[in-house]
Amino acid sequence: MSTSTSTDTLKTARIAVLGYGSQGRAHALNLRDSGLDVVVGLRKGGPSWQRAQAEGFAVAEPAEAVRGADLVAVLTPDMVQPALYKDAIEPNIKPGAALLFAHGFNVHFKQIDPRKDIDVILVAPKGPGALVRSEYERGRGVPCIWAVHQDVSGQAEAHTKSYADGIGGGRAMIIETDFKEETETDLFGEQAVLCGGASELVIKGFETLVEAGYQPEIAYYEVMHELKLIVDLFYEGGLTRMLEFVSETAQYGDYVSGPRIVDAGTKQRMREVLDDIQDGTFARNWTAEYKAGLPNYKRLKQADLDHPIEQVGAKLRARMPWLQSVPVPVAAAVTPPLKKAG
Repeated sequence: MSTSTSTDTLKTARIAVLGYGSQGRAHALNLRDSGLDVVVGLRKGGPSWQRAQAEGFAVAEPAEAVRGADLVAVLTPDMVQPALYKDAIEPNIKPGAALLFAHGFNVHFKQIDPRKDIDVILVAPKGPGALVRSEYERGRGVPCIWAVHQDVSGQAEAHTKSYADGIGGGRAMIIETDFKEETETDLFGEQAVLCGGASELVIKGFETLVEAGYQPEIAYYEVMHELKLIVDLFYEGGLTRMLEFVSETAQYGDYVSGPRIVDAGTKQRMREVLDDIQDGTFARNWTAEYKAGLPNYKRLKQADLDHPIEQVGAKLRARMPWLQSVPVPVAAAVTPPLKKAG
């Protein structure tokens, strides 16, 4: 764990940023504002191409952007990356250049087998692109984790840290990891807690109250709406801050009822989720699902969108004018199949 504030090893480098979504845009802007030379690689003619040009970047098709680049940052969705690597990166990246990822999924699960004559590195900010950009503009930064998977130049670590500095991570904190740890913990967090665990807990709580005869609107407020209040306290100061600001009644309920809901059986099922991640089962299933056109993904997503909690929530949120000014975060969401970055 360290802090750093130098981009010296990349000051004469040509950096190709492939993708201009949430993270791609933030990285490109921050790197440029740090004095580095950036070209953006995108599918020609799309909205991202126009936006990047309007924001002053040199923009090129991915293959052209890669040619001559000293560092290529792959910031497109996971499932797009193998084809992007095969079509645009592998034939064009020069020996000794660095190939950088913000998530280790494809390298760790061998969907991409990088050439042996290039560095393979990782820099992953622990926040969405909008935060990476806004914190940089405030003169601060979002902590980053970094890793070196392959070092042929002898400069892989230095380039990785310089890139983290360039996007603002060195102003905060950078933590060393490896592709395995970053990938497996990221997937586990999403599935067991942040997305899968939290959403199922909310849905099951809503269903329990409604089935017991309580009004859906009241149930929504209690298990969905107020969750933000608790999560904000977690974010600001962990369990300590949450316990400081909730009532003693809520604290006692936490202590005696929390372990009844999330018990040893829950932890065992979390272990099973982690096992599936570690042995590659999840990666194989997700890759096969994507190649099949996402039939199960689409069905499951629609079921969530059609759940009564969403119908009730939409009506209630329409009566909350303060929400209308809150920007919707751009998440690292799955996009329809693409052949090139965009």
